Amino acid sequence: MEPTVNQYLPSDYLPILIQFAAALGFVIFALVATHMLGPKRSSAVKGAAFESGIESVGDARTPISYKYFMTAILFVLFDVEIIFMYPWAVNFKEFGAEGFLQMLLFLGLLMSGFFYVLKKGILKWE
Repeated sequence: MEPTVNQYLPSDYLPILIQFAAALGFVIFALVATHMLGPKRSSAVKGAAFESGIESVGDARTPISYKYFMTAILFVLFDVEIIFMYPWAVNFKEFGAEGFLQMLLFLGLLMSGFFYVLKKGILKWE
């Protein structure tokens, strides 16, 4: 009995399983090899916090204004949303009027979220 075009056999997945096993084997080998071959000396200087050659001063748990986090999250949110506009612009002629109306709806929802953020005053710095 011949398999149909849309039917997959278990043997069709063999290359994927081999690739996955090879990748997993390499990761395990690399982790074990670096653990076995790497130096095991520790000192106060090695264990100290280090960032850009500047010694750490103070406590890392000082309170920070939530405005920084909100600005970063909103940037990522709106940046990711804008990424969806590029494929639409590339295929603008193929989508026609229906695609244009869908993009208007998308932009309307995006702008309503932006105006909500402005109304809440999240982007106001004092």
